[in-house]
Amino acid sequence: MLQLKRHPNKLGIGGWLLKGRWGYERYLYILHRITGLGILTYFLLHIFVTSSRVLGMKTWEAVMGVLHHPVFMLGEYAVYAAFIFHALNGIRLILIEYGFAVGKAEEPVYPYRSSVNVQRPLGVGVMVLAVILALVGAARFFMLNGG
Repeated sequence: MLQLKRHPNKLGIGGWLLKGRWGYERYLYILHRITGLGILTYFLLHIFVTSSRVLGMKTWEAVMGVLHHPVFMLGEYAVYAAFIFHALNGIRLILIEYGFAVGKAEEPVYPYRSSVNVQRPLGVGVMVLAVILALVGAARFFMLNGG
């Protein structure tokens, strides 16, 4: 009978932040998770706000009036920036998973050159592109919203 080794997760969510090597991959991993949870939270709030229309026009207008507060407008921009990073990093992960961004096959000797020479520049490129798109979006978002 096949026995699987079990390694219980004794760290919980704190294991995301407290243990392990702290390379750029770790930061991208944590940021990818946080942005994913933020986008999910926005999606659930969007469903709640949209469903308030069922309760009548006055309820809808009251909810929409609250959402025009500057804090919520800043939150909308944060969702935009999170989506930009999450989408670009997801594309990077797909390229790595399917082998397009892994580099030529080589003997696995630490330090892994394919990680340093191919994946790291791709990660840096994703971050640079995300920052550029977030800045362009910020300029357009705050100019169009007058804030």
